[in-house]
Parts: sequence; structure tokens; C-alpha cells
Amino acid sequence: MDAHVGRFVDSVGSIFRGGDTLPWCDRDIIAGCEREVAESANEEQKNESLMRLSWALVHSRQPEDVNRGIGMLQASLDKSSSPLQTREKLYLLAVGHYRTGDYTRSRQLLERCLEIQPDWRQALTLQRLVEDKTKRDGMIGMAIITGAFGVVGLAVGGIIAAASSSRKK
Repeated sequence: MDAHVGRFVDSVGSIFRGGDTLPWCDRDIIAGCEREVAESANEEQKNESLMRLSWALVHSRQPEDVNRGIGMLQASLDKSSSPLQTREKLYLLAVGHYRTGDYTRSRQLLERCLEIQPDWRQALTLQRLVEDKTKRDGMIGMAIITGAFGVVGLAVGGIIAAASSSRKK
């Protein structure tokens, strides 16, 4: 279990070291967090363990884990006891939506985070990742559309050329 906790701490710490990528979480860490929730002695420990489990789930490579984390966080958002806790849950929801490719929802959640704490480095880093991903996906989409128009243009040009050559005969 100590090895799992060490990997979890390293993974969380990577975002604070200024890396531009979000940490990933594996199934062993998720299983450890689930055990921790089950073994919680009181409500406070259980809530803390649930936050760690939510963190692990939205940082998973498995879409079903990410969706489960999003569901847990959405269900608990109204039960937040402080602006700091609300900010944390909004951020984790933004991570989950980023992981699922819902960049619009991720951006909206990050804006709410930054209303609570405008200089929060983690949220600003994720916001930059969302913007970069949106721009990159937009450029890919434009390239596909441009390519499609090019193919259609060639086909139309070929049809016109064939039609004009058959008229000349």
C-alpha cells in the first residue's frame, strides 16, 4: 500500500512542478483509494477518502473510471462545505471533462474555479491545455474540411473537363 501512496503523491506532485501534462492514475491506486473509503472510521475520513478516489478516477486512462469520477463529483458538489472544497471539485470535474473530450464543459468549470481563486496555478495550467487542445482540434478540423473541398473541387473539375471534351467531339 505504501508504494501505491508514493505513486499517488508523485502523480499529484507532477502538476505542481510545472509540467504541462496532467498526471495519470492506474487501477492499483484506484483500488487503494476504494479500500481507504471502505475502511474510513468516521464521516470526515470518508469524505477525504472520497475526494482522493474522485481525483484518482478522473485521472484514470479508463473512460468508465473517468465517467464514474465525474458522477461522484457532480453528486457531491452541492454538499461542499467551503469555497476551497467547491473549487477543488470544480477543478476535478474540469479534469474529467477534459479527459472525455468535452472541452467546452471543462472550460466552463475552469472559469468557475478561477472566479473563486483567479491565480490558481493548476486551473490556469489546465485552462491552457484546454485552449491548446481546442485550437489543435480546430486546425485538424479545418485541414479535413479543406481537404474535402479539395477532393470535391478535383472531382467537379474532372467532370467539367470530361463534359467539355465530349462537347468538342
